[in-house]
Amino acid sequence: MSRKSERLVNLTIALLATKRYLTKNEIFRSVEGYDGGDDAKERMFERDKDDLRSLGIEIEVGGLDPLFNDEAGYRIKPEDFKLDLGEISGIDIALLSLAAQAWNGEALNEPAHSALVKLQSMGIDSDLDAIPTLAPRMASSHHELTAVLNAIASRTRISFDYLSSDLVKQSRQVCAYAVASRDGHWYLSGLDTAKAALRTFRFDRISEEIHTVGKSGAYEIPTGFDLLSTFDLELNTSLAVVEVRKGKAHALRKLAHKIEDAGEWERIWINYGDPTLFVDSILWHLDDAIVIEPRSMRESIIRNLQTLVKTHG
Repeated sequence: MSRKSERLVNLTIALLATKRYLTKNEIFRSVEGYDGGDDAKERMFERDKDDLRSLGIEIEVGGLDPLFNDEAGYRIKPEDFKLDLGEISGIDIALLSLAAQAWNGEALNEPAHSALVKLQSMGIDSDLDAIPTLAPRMASSHHELTAVLNAIASRTRISFDYLSSDLVKQSRQVCAYAVASRDGHWYLSGLDTAKAALRTFRFDRISEEIHTVGKSGAYEIPTGFDLLSTFDLELNTSLAVVEVRKGKAHALRKLAHKIEDAGEWERIWINYGDPTLFVDSILWHLDDAIVIEPRSMRESIIRNLQTLVKTHG
């Protein structure tokens, strides 16, 4: 990531996280990358504002105190955060999605966290939860993902040893159709040649190196192959009903396929795969998220919280 790009990311995070307008001086003191004299910083900031606005990121300008004509401040409202990518094709969207999923949390790197810490040390309240989810983490090696993507592109079969859910190692040969990331893990969907059936495999259960088998062009991906529907079917996803506090838990709200107003709260419906990972994501949001259904998950979360209280008081 270039120095300018890193500065733009860190500026965006600082303006998203703040609960009030930030003055230029506060921005220059908290966001890494604004170097040089006052004039140089001013020019960089003006260019950065133009660059962000050209991407469709709306920067709101306002005063710190509405009763006084004081110095202008800046912020980005989470609900207004968006990127204007113009006209792009389905292939462009797929490539952008893959790049974002492989980004490995670059948006919240050390300088970005440093900016939030500096804002807090200056007495400026910030809300990290208000920042929309920018990118998931990548939970597999670059080599595994590259091998599968190359196999899909060349239509070459692959083979690997795979640990089943009961931890039994099995040799698999697959015509790979697509990959996807969910709940912090990468998955591969394709035709299991031995079973002559569509199967989904989790990358971190592949116990050996992935090898290609035979020549390229050995198979075709079915026309209209729908990865998402296959993904849900293969992973046996379950439905959870969760109440989230308004203006909070954006990461959970992004996963919802249905949202209803519930006064001070919003009730959301989410499909989840791995129950342990989903419970962890609920606990992360503390009292801003309450599980309504399934009852077994609600009870599991209560037990976790009770254990936490006993351990730490």
